[in-house]
Amino acid sequence: MGTHIIAQSTLKTFWESHAATEASLRAWHSSIESRTFTSSAEVLLAYPAARSIGGSRVIFNILGNQYRLVVQFRFDLGRVYVRFIGTHAQYDQIDATTI
Repeated sequence: MGTHIIAQSTLKTFWESHAATEASLRAWHSSIESRTFTSSAEVLLAYPAARSIGGSRVIFNILGNQYRLVVQFRFDLGRVYVRFIGTHAQYDQIDATTI
């Protein structure tokens, strides 16, 4: 069944203004959507470059760490919520644990 991503439209809006990210974000979306995860540990096994930031939030490096994607998993519902996508500099300005 896989994981349902909420909201792909956020990713699409981002890659429309940052065209270089489109292929990476589409690949990330396809990869996540095709899997089912039950814990952050499972996510980190599948994506060793990702980083858990407490509980169910995970940071993914996009396009060689030029961009950061922060998501929150709801393992019990099979969903992942896009919380933030931006440049590394923009990421440095947020609190990824609360955004």
